[in-house]
Amino acid sequence: MCEAHAYLTREGKEELVMQSVEVLRPEGDQLYMQSIFGEQRWIRGHIKEMNLVQHRIVLEED
Repeated sequence: MCEAHAYLTREGKEELVMQSVEVLRPEGDQLYMQSIFGEQRWIRGHIKEMNLVQHRIVLEED
């Protein structure tokens, strides 16, 4: 499986915002995420780091 967990950095701390992300794409000033379970979420921010070997996506609020 190639999904990753997405974390959002807030005030220097990482918070898990979605598990098993399979789709991540920019949509205007937001990021759209969809999990393998069909859960969908939009976050206002940008990608800080992606480490696909460790299955981690780190996002940062704008």
